[in-house]
Amino acid sequence: MLLPLVFLQRLLHREIQAVFMIITRNSQLTTGLFSVLFFPGVFLHELSHFLMAKILRVHTRGFSLFPHSLSDGRLQMGYVETEHTDVFRDSLIGLSPLIAGTLFVSYAGIEHMQVHTLWDVLRNGQMELFWMGLGLLPFVQDFYLWFYLTFVISSAMMPSESDRHAWFPLGLWTAILLALALLAGTGSWMLENLAPLLNDFFNSVALLLGLSNALHVVLLIPFFFLHRALVYMMKVDVE
Repeated sequence: MLLPLVFLQRLLHREIQAVFMIITRNSQLTTGLFSVLFFPGVFLHELSHFLMAKILRVHTRGFSLFPHSLSDGRLQMGYVETEHTDVFRDSLIGLSPLIAGTLFVSYAGIEHMQVHTLWDVLRNGQMELFWMGLGLLPFVQDFYLWFYLTFVISSAMMPSESDRHAWFPLGLWTAILLALALLAGTGSWMLENLAPLLNDFFNSVALLLGLSNALHVVLLIPFFFLHRALVYMMKVDVE
């Protein structure tokens, strides 16, 4: 569920920026509109970095919610500068947007959009009830507000390349410790006690990421065709 989300996020962002660029013919205005559209997601992303750093007693130097163009042509929506510490704290700070975003998607999906009910109906094979419930979703109170917030927050919650710099060494240490635990004969104990908990946890996370994927697909389709329609009508496209 995570890999498709990365792909869909980048594809949808590109389509949205292309639509804005064709309409405005102004790169700065396009950047401004894109930033305003995703501001709630960027705000939560950077705030989660900042709060996690404070919780872990890591010094922060700079904080920005304004977009910056990078040397490789990519757009940096915001940033929080933190000092480098150990791999564990650096990894948690880098992972914090994904944690905060997933928690928000869980809250919005369960408390406000009743996605868990639809999922239970779908798992039970009650397709008629599923489609009926799906059709009633737009009539849920403040549905479009929560739909928008869930989309922009899930679309901005992916850790950046700089956020992931400590993940490889942490993963390496985790693999070494796991190998040592298995050599010590704890494999059967972990399968009996830890595996069910991890399975439930990852199933829940996969469901939330699946919801984020679904939102991106729902929005990608109209933006894809809108982009092609604008290219056809205005005889211009962007790379």
